Amino acid sequence: MLVTIDDKSLEAAAGESCGQVLSRAISGKRLKNSVACLVDGQARDPLYARARRNPASWPLCWLIHPQGLAIIRHSTAHIMAEGRQKLFPAAQVTIGPAIENGFYYDFAFERPFTPEDLEAIEAEMQKSIAANHPFSCTYVPKADAKALFASQGEAYKLEIMDENTKAIRFRCTGTAPLPICAAGPTCPPTGMVKAFKLLSVAGAYWRGDEKRPMLQRIYGTAFAAEADLKTYLHHLEEAKKRDHRKLGTQLDLFSFSEEAGAGMAIWHPKGELIRTILEDFERKEHLRRGYQLVRGPQILKRELWERSGHYDNYRENMYFTEIDGQAYGIKPMNCLAHMLIYKSRVRSYRDLPQRYFELGVVHRHEKSGVLHGLMRVRQFTQDDAHILCRPDQLLEEITGVIKFVQDVVGLFGFDYEVELSTRPEKSIGSDEDWDRATKALTDALESLALPYDINEGDGAFYGPKIDIKLKDALDRRWQCATVQCDFTLPERFDLVYTDADGERKRPSCCTG
Repeated sequence: MLVTIDDKSLEAAAGESCGQVLSRAISGKRLKNSVACLVDGQARDPLYARARRNPASWPLCWLIHPQGLAIIRHSTAHIMAEGRQKLFPAAQVTIGPAIENGFYYDFAFERPFTPEDLEAIEAEMQKSIAANHPFSCTYVPKADAKALFASQGEAYKLEIMDENTKAIRFRCTGTAPLPICAAGPTCPPTGMVKAFKLLSVAGAYWRGDEKRPMLQRIYGTAFAAEADLKTYLHHLEEAKKRDHRKLGTQLDLFSFSEEAGAGMAIWHPKGELIRTILEDFERKEHLRRGYQLVRGPQILKRELWERSGHYDNYRENMYFTEIDGQAYGIKPMNCLAHMLIYKSRVRSYRDLPQRYFELGVVHRHEKSGVLHGLMRVRQFTQDDAHILCRPDQLLEEITGVIKFVQDVVGLFGFDYEVELSTRPEKSIGSDEDWDRATKALTDALESLALPYDINEGDGAFYGPKIDIKLKDALDRRWQCATVQCDFTLPERFDLVYTDADGERKRPSCCTG
């Protein structure tokens, strides 16, 4: 058994329990102030261990660990749900996880929650925290859990029960009339929640499906110390001052109109002038680096989207239309036309690389609940380039794109972080192609000595990618540039070039 304490791993000796490992590694003060324990790489708590009746993995204390903050937030979400039960018993509970900067819980209620409601719920939460109630954990048969939720009118929890084939895990603090079913550890008593705040209410469709009922999502946050909470709340206030949606209206740059359609920005004269200046800058910078300007149509036949794999793997994000009985897809990406440009004539190894650049207008069917000003829209202009090259040129081309991004980011004074996103569950292409593409991106990052994190399973369906995330004045991360390596499109579109030996060979493709 491997026990991790503050990122330091200790191996249990033969016959040694988890508690014995911990007792020889920490002081009493650290034990008292601990938050989480990792056993064999997973967060555990005593309630979980006892419910499983697995003494060998009982973490008998709580340890300070990076996962601790998520556990505090998970616990606070439960305390909020219980506070809501006392004040608004008619509000049905659904799902409430910890998220990056806090937590949320979705409720089905007949009327909108008000700021005064949030204050009342906070007051109930403070009572529970002050009482320092212990969390309890119980496993009950699925049939008994469904009967309990049915008696309470919790229709959404019943739907969750239908998807669970095992016994249902209940947590409560002993004060709630209805237990909460959830996975993941919580802090031992409620009193370990030191600093929290309920922030806002927003609409959210059940399961993110626009055809399902609209719920109310209460957002909150929690921190280990009051000072951390105050700093975060200050950042939120500063973010409101910098909100681009507010500034866009004040400066008369752009607007949105329900008459035009959600997620469709309308650019005013001042905003369009700024866009034009930036677009002219981009074109000049691409031309200076050997790119060729191209432009593809807004709609292409559905058969092309089927050939590329978009129809099978991305069509839920696409719009379609029909002309003269022929189905067309409105482009969400620019890649198909670029493949057709390459294929329009015979290519020699001397012609490579071919660097195509387009400021292409694309449309994507984003769900209304995720639309957010200019950050998440249904129509936008994509700075998109595809580079077709020989395999021996691939490393140089990928590093060239990364250096291009670094030049532009540096010009505007941004700090940034880098992630390498790997193959998702839903993907196309062979294992060999994915391995080659991932290695090409990894080699490029390492050749530039760029530190990066691995984002498992978040690549595009057709290839892995390097994500460049900018940091703003409030230290928030925003996805900006992406560099991808794709061996699938050249294969599917049968792209070839004649090499020096006279043989027809397949070009490599990177995008950025």
